[in-house]
Amino acid sequence: MPIELPPGTASYSDRSQPPQKRQYLLLFGIGVAIVIAVFWLFNTLVNGLVWLIPPGVERQLGVLTVPAFERLAQPSPAQDTLNQFLDRLEAHLPAEQRQNRDYQVLFVPDSTVNALAIPGDRIIIYKGLLNKMESENELMMVLGHELGHFSNRDHLRALGRGLVLQLALATFFGDIGSLQAIAVSGVTALSDARFSQNQEYRADSVGLDLLQATYGHVAGATDFFAELSQQLELNIEFLSTHPASQNRVKQLEEAIAQRGYRLGEKRPLPAALTEIS
Repeated sequence: MPIELPPGTASYSDRSQPPQKRQYLLLFGIGVAIVIAVFWLFNTLVNGLVWLIPPGVERQLGVLTVPAFERLAQPSPAQDTLNQFLDRLEAHLPAEQRQNRDYQVLFVPDSTVNALAIPGDRIIIYKGLLNKMESENELMMVLGHELGHFSNRDHLRALGRGLVLQLALATFFGDIGSLQAIAVSGVTALSDARFSQNQEYRADSVGLDLLQATYGHVAGATDFFAELSQQLELNIEFLSTHPASQNRVKQLEEAIAQRGYRLGEKRPLPAALTEIS
């Protein structure tokens, strides 16, 4: 005999939830959507702001951040040679990316395997990374990659979204005190910066084009990154800031094929870069 429910009483199966629960889920979903939208808008805002920060403000920031790395570096034939290589690459950058810029390499005689692009137009190259190089072309690809981070303003994004927002506000309102605070926070942020995979691909793309423009071929373009992708078990600092993988090497190989670049002969490193005490 069927059971009759009193009038006004609802019957819910396991698949249909009471209206109150559905309302909670709906509110939760709306809340999550709002958080995602706010994060996306903020991220878009920051990505737009980095293009509005003029080189002059970058130099001001560099005055406060670069000395921390200059104290670790030392003038040497190796640093002079690295800057000569950088000048050759820089000559092939678009004119607007060379105006009011003073790109230089600071060579740090430390066993750390790493390279950094920091505000103030400085590229930091560590001795440990240089010791991994087997050709001039391989080194030029790494330098071109770092110039790519400048081209895409990743060195500013590396400060962190909050610091970029502060930097933009300091730019518009001329707050030098804020620039000093950002610089202090920025040294740590830059040292620990980890670029996104897309940022790395874009920087690789710039480096590849600069390698082609400099030599007329792209020999050595994938050598360093291929070696790193095979050494994931090693404690190499470069891997924490420049994630390397077979996928990344594959992206470079595909770009070489699509652009019709050829592979030529690699040049050995000069003595100034191999005879380092």
